[in-house]
Amino acid sequence: MNTPSESFKADAHPCAPQSPRDAVTEILKTSRTIAVVGLSNKRHRPSYGVSQYMKSAGYRIIPINPHESEVLGEKCYATLAEVPVPVDIVNIFRRAEFVPRIVDAAIQARVRAIWMQEGVIHHEACETARKAGLVAVMDSCILKEHIKRFRLPED
Repeated sequence: MNTPSESFKADAHPCAPQSPRDAVTEILKTSRTIAVVGLSNKRHRPSYGVSQYMKSAGYRIIPINPHESEVLGEKCYATLAEVPVPVDIVNIFRRAEFVPRIVDAAIQARVRAIWMQEGVIHHEACETARKAGLVAVMDSCILKEHIKRFRLPED
């Protein structure tokens, strides 16, 4: 598995943005709403901890999981298509085989970016998202990238 910094090397995968650090910083700075596909109420799951952090950093979290009704105090939706508000980033915590359908739904929802968490790799879906004009990040943790750029002050 690549470390987040390896995922963003200009010579890494063609799905990496041309000026990746700028693209990632810009999308994190200008986004407010993150739909998290695969967000679970199970506190031990990475999706929960990452989403809890992003919420504490000021982002609105919209859980997408057909098996949950509410996560982190937010109403849960079964699919991205059901979300009634605009979404900036779709953060994916699902196995790679589900990614193409999620990317298609993200394109239909006119989101600005898709973010495949560490270990979520689907080159074709990533390229599909980029060709549709979305910022596409693959195999990288949004929490780690946020901390690198905007570390929250300790309480």
